[in-house]
Amino acid sequence: MPRSLRASLFRLSLAGLAGVVAVAAYTTFRIWQQGQVDEEGRPADAIVVLGAAHYGNTASPVFAARLDHAVELWLNHAAPWLIVTGGKAPGDMLAEADVAREYAEDRGVPPSAILAERTGRDTAESLRNVAWIMRTRGLRSALFVSDRTHMLRVLRVATDLGIVSYASPTPTSPADLDPPARLEATLHEVGALAWYLVSGR
Repeated sequence: MPRSLRASLFRLSLAGLAGVVAVAAYTTFRIWQQGQVDEEGRPADAIVVLGAAHYGNTASPVFAARLDHAVELWLNHAAPWLIVTGGKAPGDMLAEADVAREYAEDRGVPPSAILAERTGRDTAESLRNVAWIMRTRGLRSALFVSDRTHMLRVLRVATDLGIVSYASPTPTSPADLDPPARLEATLHEVGALAWYLVSGR
């Protein structure tokens, strides 16, 4: 291979790498920036809390933090409906939404105010199901609850599905308060956002 061609390929590779790094850095900035935004005061038809891991019928610390914040929002009249989400992982007896429903009821949310999405296996699938539930009830807007690092992707997917979307990240998630966990979650979100933009999933 001629030296000039090798040099051109090397410069092209460097340019491509620099582009990838720049996009990843900007995405990381946007993830952290969105995570600081709380729109609790915006009028919404429903509060939607994203599911997370659970152990039997006990919510994990991350899931409990999301649920505590969502319940507090409902009790403060942020929206009339609470929508809980999440299906079953392999080996689970209960769906994430079932655990969330019980958790919310135990803390004062009446069953009549809770809607459940029980089959979603990932963020995009859960939000597609949420969009269908909302359409069937004439609901247009939602206040979404999840971890700070998750909010940018949640809002992007929900907006693409036609939901008027607002954010209220939980301020107490262990995934955000522990720096190594936050870094790991951020890297996951950078990859997940890229995958969503490419595949729609």
